[in-house]
Amino acid sequence: MIETASATLRLVLPGEAAAWLHGVAESRAVEAEALAAHAPHELMERAGLAVARLALAVAPHARCIWVACGPGNNGGDGLVAARFLRQAGKTLHVTLHGDAQRLPGDASHALHLARRQGIEPSLSPPDGPVDLVIDALLGLGTSRAPQGPVATALEDILRLQVPVLAVDLPSGLDAETGRALGATAVRAAHTLSLLTLKPGLFTAAGRDHAGQVWLDSLGFVPGPGSASARLCSATALRALPPRPHAAHKGSFGDVVVVGGAPGMTGAALLAGRAALAAGAGRVFISLLDPDGPRFDTTRPELMFRPNWWRADVAALARSTVVCGCGAADAAREALPVLLARCPRLVLDADALNVIASDSALQHLLEARGRRGQATVLTPHPLEAARLLGCDAATVQADRMTAARALSQRLHCVLLLKGSGSILVSEDALPAINPSGNALLATGGTGDVLAGWVGGLWAQMAPQLGDLRAASAAAEAAAWLHGRAADAELEAAPGSLALRADDLSARMRKMAALHRPAAAD
Repeated sequence: MIETASATLRLVLPGEAAAWLHGVAESRAVEAEALAAHAPHELMERAGLAVARLALAVAPHARCIWVACGPGNNGGDGLVAARFLRQAGKTLHVTLHGDAQRLPGDASHALHLARRQGIEPSLSPPDGPVDLVIDALLGLGTSRAPQGPVATALEDILRLQVPVLAVDLPSGLDAETGRALGATAVRAAHTLSLLTLKPGLFTAAGRDHAGQVWLDSLGFVPGPGSASARLCSATALRALPPRPHAAHKGSFGDVVVVGGAPGMTGAALLAGRAALAAGAGRVFISLLDPDGPRFDTTRPELMFRPNWWRADVAALARSTVVCGCGAADAAREALPVLLARCPRLVLDADALNVIASDSALQHLLEARGRRGQATVLTPHPLEAARLLGCDAATVQADRMTAARALSQRLHCVLLLKGSGSILVSEDALPAINPSGNALLATGGTGDVLAGWVGGLWAQMAPQLGDLRAASAAAEAAAWLHGRAADAELEAAPGSLALRADDLSARMRKMAALHRPAAAD
């Protein structure tokens, strides 16, 4: 019986720890380095053993396991896993969907050893009940929709509707972008990523296809600087400064929310309440509805300032401004002043739509970065598409590239929202946020996120400077935003939505739970 424990295996998702991500080119470089450091075939033996161990751990009572192997080294990993599972006493059905005479060297060796143990791969799917499928069909090099025997095998797997353990990647998922390459991409219950974690597991469709994500480094640690991105984590909260006993409200910055056109004042209030919950010293609301409320009965701490954006230069300079929440086209008048004069500016929702439709405002936004004024943009995919002059499907097809393009063009910190929100700034490694779930798919949660960014930024800027603080605030807010939704789902698995007005309170509790560790 093989041991199921592995010193190099860890659960990444769900989880809260930071991690490095490696794209296709970076993963291939790490693999080449690891192969050179090991004896022939040793790395594949380790990979197959890791797959077998995890299969036994996640499905200990599985009676029959289907190991579906493809025509490359991913299939070789599956063949090695099959040997170890046979040794563990499991009933197996092993298929090989490719030409056995054209397998790569390591995979060919794995097939030879499997046959010596009495494992003769079939071309047909199992004709009896199966308790677990090990998907070892396609790996890192997949860049087009599955075809031929592999596509047929994927259709057979989908029809079975049993748990799937994917080797390295769910077959049919793009490792770089998280895009499903065809209609038959695997939806795994577990994915065991080998050597490196791939960005596509954490953004776009990746979360829905990968299930729980595990990493086994196979005992190899990539060299420094080899990653192409990283995962956000609770460590982002370390950027928050301490709160001395002698502090006062002026110690933690002013936030001004400019938004709330007629019929949409609630969005501005949600952002203001979030900024308060995030710890800003004072929060002001400057509604764009001239007939809007002048008092918030839920949060009377909020101070209302009509036309605040017409304030003097000193008031603009000392404030962190959140603009766009429920603003509609009314933001058009305020934006030229805010873009020109505010050193710290969070742009969300309708502020982004107005800028996308006005080239003069786009030039003002670009000029901010060149002057050293910091800006955080928080678009969802459609808002990002408008700024880029494309459609939302193009953005979703390669979220990282779209985020980079916007950040570089507009000289800003870019937080592209969605499954696996992407954070890009010009002077740091891109990051993907692994927290969050569909409970956030309800009106107003984006306003809460924008307000939290502003509230954290107002506190961080004095110590970190505006530019570094902008990125740190966006990352911490995005992670807390998602983690609060995760905690809600853990507490009530049947929940369908998390109301935006409840979200700030849950984020506040999350921040309190993780702040002590961040201060160590």
